[in-house]
Amino acid sequence: MEQFLNFVVHRLVDRPDAVSVTPVDNGKETVYELRLHPTDMGKIIGRQGATINAIRTLLQAGSAKKGIRCSLEVVEDEPPRNK
Repeated sequence: MEQFLNFVVHRLVDRPDAVSVTPVDNGKETVYELRLHPTDMGKIIGRQGATINAIRTLLQAGSAKKGIRCSLEVVEDEPPRNK
């Protein structure tokens, strides 16, 4: 499933070198944490979340076919604050 996410996300963003997909297994399911460049955030989310919802639907369908549970979270790293 991680390869699928990398394949799809790398083709949607302008900066594929900044994309990171990290699997986190919590026992019941695998949560994939997606980190990317802040300027690419809008391309992944899409209008009213259409793109990210489509990616999540495909991920859930593919994982169900394999008999596993997966979900996707987009992690937005906050820039360091200046004091």
